[in-house]
Amino acid sequence: MNKLFEQLLKTRHIDQDFLHPDYQKLKDPFLLKDMKKVVERIKKAVDSQENVLIYGDYDVDGVTSSTLMEEALALSGLNPKNISIMLPDRFADGYGMSPKLIERAKEKNVTLVITVDCGSRNHAIVEELNALKIDTIITDHHECEETLPDALAVINPKRKDAKDQEPLRNLAGVGVSFKVAQALNKQKLIPDGQEKWLLDLVLLGTICDSMPLTGENRILCYYGIKVLEKTRRKGLVELMKTAHVKTINSDSIGFQLGPRLNAAGRLETADIALNLLRAKSAPEAAALASKLEALNQKRRTEQTAATKEIDQRGISNDPVIIEVGKWHEGILGIVAGRLLETYKKPVFVLTELENNILKGSGRSFGEFSLADALEQLNDTIIGGGGHAGAAGVRLEQAKLYEFREKINAYYDSLKLKDQEKYLKCAADLDVEDLSNIDAELIENLKLLEPFGPGNEDPIFCIKDAIIESKAEMGADQNHLRLDITDKKGNKLKLVAFYAPEKWLNVDTEKPHDILFRPTENEFRSVRSIEGRIIDISF
Repeated sequence: MNKLFEQLLKTRHIDQDFLHPDYQKLKDPFLLKDMKKVVERIKKAVDSQENVLIYGDYDVDGVTSSTLMEEALALSGLNPKNISIMLPDRFADGYGMSPKLIERAKEKNVTLVITVDCGSRNHAIVEELNALKIDTIITDHHECEETLPDALAVINPKRKDAKDQEPLRNLAGVGVSFKVAQALNKQKLIPDGQEKWLLDLVLLGTICDSMPLTGENRILCYYGIKVLEKTRRKGLVELMKTAHVKTINSDSIGFQLGPRLNAAGRLETADIALNLLRAKSAPEAAALASKLEALNQKRRTEQTAATKEIDQRGISNDPVIIEVGKWHEGILGIVAGRLLETYKKPVFVLTELENNILKGSGRSFGEFSLADALEQLNDTIIGGGGHAGAAGVRLEQAKLYEFREKINAYYDSLKLKDQEKYLKCAADLDVEDLSNIDAELIENLKLLEPFGPGNEDPIFCIKDAIIESKAEMGADQNHLRLDITDKKGNKLKLVAFYAPEKWLNVDTEKPHDILFRPTENEFRSVRSIEGRIIDISF
């Protein structure tokens, strides 16, 4: 085992249970309140071969949750012809249970609706379903109100009335759906071992929803990688070909597969991604993967244009950035994320809809919760909500000034200090001898995959590195290559894509402390060890 890796394990207090999780140590799904009711109701639906409608969401978590729930019901014995899935339209319906669900339920002669990744705040829709004598099971992971919808069952680890669910609090929507499958397996409705084939979906949804990769999620995602590596899903096989994915890890999922799956719901309809996950033939899957590739390229173009427009006109000095323009609704969250990275402030990016309505996405960090902030602005906005770090909002254009004033006043009232510390990267270890950045270290680091919140990709620091050469690369000369040496003369190539101008102008005449992540590069079948620059001291 590489010396640096051994030190890393000690620094992070990583034990063998984390390195090699035991599937049998997953938490009992019946920790989740109402789970017994869910199993009993699904068993009844299977016994009577009822028509069941699954209602999801338009992001990766929602699409994977919907697919997983469909397969769990089929594994339990429900005829697939009796199962239908409905996803909301981001533009027409927004997040949550749409009123269109009522008509679809009638049309399909449904007697049971199961939500995934949504529903915890949709009291009115549930009441309408109850009036039609249609049972509702809500499975979700978003924040709950004090009063839950009057559904047959509400499976949500964030329920305020069930503190014993705390070990499962960080599950993604797809993780909650999996706990239903696990419960069905425990009650012998799903054959032993068959539920494990659903873990590739759990992996995708959990990583793409940026959930903490510790505790329950560590076990689920550890085995999710193993399942994705030999996935039976023709759609994922074709998507990995289209995206040129060679290795299954957090990078390939978060930066290659996830954006392509998300592009469907962002620009057109999430049904494209859903159909890919459910594809039965390679030709069908290949066509859908190609469609997602084209949508992702379009998404990139529109995102770049919007970000450039905002940068050129400049931003305000307010603690919370509010930007308004005529941009595609599907890119607002990504643009907000980019602005947060650049300006180190919470951000809302809003686009103008018809009827003088503004719709937008927010991104935050540190101690400023967007979910809490929007709750304070209930009388100003039409609607909104989400997580602490990501939320959606809708408001009248005439209320924009009031929204801007109130959210910034709320931020000021919290008297938060030194919030940028939450965005700063710190090194796990200092490196004196660059010869330890080798192939063995790269292999050892793979044992910690997948990386994400709570299990970040390890960062190393070389102090007083000597920069032997510097090169600007790419058509726009915005990528950076540094060849560095340590005090012993050991060399390492470092790379930064879309490097800040400050880095591009780094003084090569003096040594610098450089933070980097070790990586393996393959070019023309030749593999080499290098580092991705995280920060440079000045």
